[in-house]
Amino acid sequence: MHRKYSDLIKAEARRLGFDHCGISKASYLAAHATHLKIWLKKGLQGEMDYMARHPEKRLDPRKLVSGTRSVISVIMSYNTDHKQTDHTAPVISKYAYGKDYHKVIRKRLKKLLAYIQNEIQPANGRVFVDSAPVLDRAWAEKAGLGWIGKNANLISTKFGSFVFIGSVFIDLELAYDSPTSDMCGGCTKCIAACPTQAIIRPKVIDSKRCISYFTIEYKGQLPESLRERFHNRIFGCDICQDVCPWNRKAPLNHIDEFVPEKELLEMKRKDWINMDEDKFDRLFQGSAVKRVRFEGLKRNIRFVLSSCGFINPQVYHIRISNPNEQNPDFKSE
Repeated sequence: MHRKYSDLIKAEARRLGFDHCGISKASYLAAHATHLKIWLKKGLQGEMDYMARHPEKRLDPRKLVSGTRSVISVIMSYNTDHKQTDHTAPVISKYAYGKDYHKVIRKRLKKLLAYIQNEIQPANGRVFVDSAPVLDRAWAEKAGLGWIGKNANLISTKFGSFVFIGSVFIDLELAYDSPTSDMCGGCTKCIAACPTQAIIRPKVIDSKRCISYFTIEYKGQLPESLRERFHNRIFGCDICQDVCPWNRKAPLNHIDEFVPEKELLEMKRKDWINMDEDKFDRLFQGSAVKRVRFEGLKRNIRFVLSSCGFINPQVYHIRISNPNEQNPDFKSE
């Protein structure tokens, strides 16, 4: 019966537009506990203080949602062949091209939970999309949806790393999937390509050097020492994913809400410079970019455009001699 329920849930997840669904037993994430503890102890979270709150809930879903017995994980691709046309213009991450993924995925996850409650068996559950103290990537990895790569992103053999992750905590016992193998092998393309050398060791990110952290999470003055290495990024950064071999043949996303507006893609450098708050509100209505607000985005624009020159965002030339020897004091034991 558990297998039948799991199969029905996965079929409904696919019907709702998710690309892959896996299920794991709710338990303590012992394999991630030491890593998280050291990462926080070294302050690699930067100003993301919320990462240090409720570690016990972050590592054990049963302490976040009482009675949880299973974690249903889903991924949805946002891979796209759409590109900004002006290579000298400020660049935003592909994940922000369309509508806010939090809302898009949460809406579908609520439908999945309702399906379980109405069509399979009454159950208590909660849905999460990059929210609350939930290690979404860890649960997706445990459910066999992929592995956590050297750039700390979830990587799927079929869908690559340009994927959003969602989770459902539920008090049903289901049939569980097995984790897949780490398929990165000896590849270090993501480490070598990072302009700010934020990947200090495989799977270890120093947020205080990460372009995504600075352009989205950080509220202070951006670091002058890294200005030339931002590659015109003003919201997020895809560089470590752009060079990942697993994204070369990944299928394109099929979700209408993730299709970018033509006006956004055709924005020229001068359009970004001259953008006022009214245009910001219109252009990014319902977008994840709204998270940094108008003044935050303008701060980022001023920062990258006050650079001496402009860098083709498709050219990544920073190299590290031996990426596996970066920050040897970060140890998992």
